[in-house]
Amino acid sequence: MKTPAPTDSVLAMTRQCDSTVRRLTYNITHMSDVHGKLYQIAEGQGGYFTAQQAVDAGMDRATLRHHARPNGRYERVQRGLYRLRHFPSSPHEHVIAAWLPLCRAGAVVSHASALELYGISDIIPTCVHVSVSRAKRGLRPREGVRVHTLGAPLLASEIRPVAGVQVTSPERTLVDALEDGVQPEQVELGIRQALDRGLTTPRRLRGAAAKRSARTRAAVEAALESGTP
Repeated sequence: MKTPAPTDSVLAMTRQCDSTVRRLTYNITHMSDVHGKLYQIAEGQGGYFTAQQAVDAGMDRATLRHHARPNGRYERVQRGLYRLRHFPSSPHEHVIAAWLPLCRAGAVVSHASALELYGISDIIPTCVHVSVSRAKRGLRPREGVRVHTLGAPLLASEIRPVAGVQVTSPERTLVDALEDGVQPEQVELGIRQALDRGLTTPRRLRGAAAKRSARTRAAVEAALESGTP
């Protein structure tokens, strides 16, 4: 018996179903790729990412809000800042969370917070210290963050990636800490530890202090002499 040819309505319905399946397959594949990109970004930032980073990865804000619901894939930390819900915690999360919303403004973790990230000295900062260029000195104040204004832009050699954030170099950090009023004995300890661990050298420390105050230069020199066998 000959099979009857499908009617136009059946063909139209079949084409619509095929189109729907292709669209759903694309959306699922696309979102899987986006989640993967976002995970890679957050993995290098202690599990944190910004809303803008999610958008840049291909996720619209409505979808981000959907996945940040209770028990969702992501956790909303504060406005514009999110975290992978089940990502392992780290001892420096507070620094990452404070720096990320400011990173697009060129902020760099500095002073006592940079000492903390490098693990040099015994300083326990009461807030997160970041430095920004003079052009960005009007940043909105944030609770728990102290913003330092740079007199001149940082050189590439004065910035290092540490624990997923941009941080002032060890020698710049130590000199900045001295001028910010950190106890000299803590800076001296930090200098010894940085030298012992190969994080800096006497030449780089002297170079970082060269254009600072006479008091700072003398303190660096004294710390270097006290650490000389």
